[in-house]
This record gives sequence, structure tokens and C-alpha cells, in this order.
Amino acid sequence: MAESEFWGDAERAREVIDEANRLKAWTDPWLRLSGKVDDLLEMLELLEGEDDPAMAREVGADVEGLGTQVADLELRNMMQGPDDHRDAILTVHPGAGGTESQDWAEMLLRTYVRWAERHGFEVELLDRQEGEEAGIKSASLEIRGQYAYGYLKAERGVHRLVRISPFDSAARRHTSFASVFLYPSVDDTINIEVREEDIEMDVYRASGAGGQHVNKTSSAVRLRHLPSGVVVACQQERSQHKNRATAMKMLKAALYQRALEEQEREKAKIESTKADIAFGSQIRSYVFQPYTMVNDHRTELKVPDVQKVMDGDLDPFIHAYLRQFGGVHQ
Repeated sequence: MAESEFWGDAERAREVIDEANRLKAWTDPWLRLSGKVDDLLEMLELLEGEDDPAMAREVGADVEGLGTQVADLELRNMMQGPDDHRDAILTVHPGAGGTESQDWAEMLLRTYVRWAERHGFEVELLDRQEGEEAGIKSASLEIRGQYAYGYLKAERGVHRLVRISPFDSAARRHTSFASVFLYPSVDDTINIEVREEDIEMDVYRASGAGGQHVNKTSSAVRLRHLPSGVVVACQQERSQHKNRATAMKMLKAALYQRALEEQEREKAKIESTKADIAFGSQIRSYVFQPYTMVNDHRTELKVPDVQKVMDGDLDPFIHAYLRQFGGVHQ
């Protein structure tokens, strides 16, 4: 057998195994729930014939727990898009407003890191461009875990902040904006062709923590895809070669997402449906003063504890979005 045939067969085998594991992730929870329902039905039959308060309390607790598990499985059922199961690359950019918006972008970045850590996802900072006085000019994270993209697609769009500015000596109320972009992290199963002649590469010194080596060598890489204008950057590794490889992965993810969005736009034209999620739309407002409230403008869900949300408790908004829109917006 030729080497190319061997690796081709190995790749196909891996794809089959990955698909089998994804299907098993659906069937196993369903089989467990089905078994628990059968057990509860048997216990209910026993209770009909005898008065057993302890068993009744146990059945009540099991039914309540079963309801939670059914709700979780129902939520998973909302994520059947072709990329929902993938890892996610999340990028935050401040809007107009200088330091105010840059600080808000950094606050959002922390929120997504905390949300991911709460769910046991792996988080890797791919790129971070510091603001002049505070905050960030941009930052990119790769969030790795089952259905990371499926959950986080609810966060794509423009986020609005209203607060008394800590940078305003007159303590006036300011409104700031930051945009969140989301891409499914592409792997070898997705073929995105990027020609080398279409790429313009810049190298620069990495910023932030990392020791003298990072700051003194031009290891950070910025790639510009000339036909589309898409720009990505990576600086987390000391090796320029590794940073370029990661930046290329980010670029392919961005181009893949761009192609998906173009397909959705064409589909929307044909079906004459209104697009609820698009860059430039305000999806959520975070109000710190004169009252505290986080308001999602798509689902109308309102949460008064803004600090809890900023600490990573995004699940109410994500769940409300998935239940309302399901797999419509990929």
C-alpha cells in the first residue's frame, strides 16, 4: 500500500470514529434518561399500593432531577448545525470611543474566559493588542470543548455598555460598544484553500507577559488575506513559525465563517427572511448606572445582577437564545 493511500485510509477512519463519538454523545444521554423514566414508573406503581413517605420524597426528588436533565438534552437538541459541535475562535474589538470602549472590550474578554472556565472548556489566548491607556484594541481566544461554537454563537454581535466612566473626572455617564466575532475552529476535515500569493505577512514584537525573549524578538505574526481583506494575528508562542501556523488556522476559520455567512445571506434573500444576527446589530445592553440590568434585545430576557453576568454567568442568555432561535442562526 502506498503511503498516500495509508494516510487516506487513516483519515477516513478517524472521520468515522469522530462521527460515531458525536452520535454516541446523543444516544447515551437519551438511553440513560429512558432507563430512569422506566425506574420512576415502577416506583410510582409501588406507591399506588402502599403509603411510603420516604419513597414518595425520593420519587419527587428524582422527577425534579429528571426534568433538569430533559431540559439540558432539549437544549443540546437545538445545536444541530454542521459546526455547532466544533471549538470556537472568539474575537473582541472595541467600538468608537477610545479608552472607554477599549476598557469595555477587555471586560467582555474576561467574561468569556470565566464562562469557558465554568464549563470546563480549555481557553487559549491567541492574540491581544493592548490599548494605549487601558483595555484592549483587540483580542482573540480559542475555546476548546464540545459544542463551544454552538453555545457561543449566541454572543456574536455588538454589546453595549452604560456606566459612570472611571476615566471621566466629572463622573459622567458614558455609553460604549464592543463587537464580538465568532468563528468555528476549522480542522483537517474542512478544506479551506488559501493560496500563499494571496497572503501578506507582517512580523512584530509580541507585547505583554512572556519574558525578555518575547519582547525582544519579532515572533508575533499578522496575516492579511488580500482578496477578502481579512486580518488575523497571533503572538502567544515564542516561535514565529508556530505563530504563523496558528494565525493560518485563525485565517481559515475566519474565511470559513465568511463563506457560511454569505450562504446565509443568499438563503435569506431567497426565503425573504429577516436576519436577526449580523455585525452592527445591538444584541445586548449592560447597564451599570443609574440601575443595574443586562437586557438581551433578541430574546427580551432581562437579568438585574450585572456583576454576576460579568463574572461569566452567560447561560441564561445563551439558553434563551437557543430555545428561541434553535439552529436557525449558524
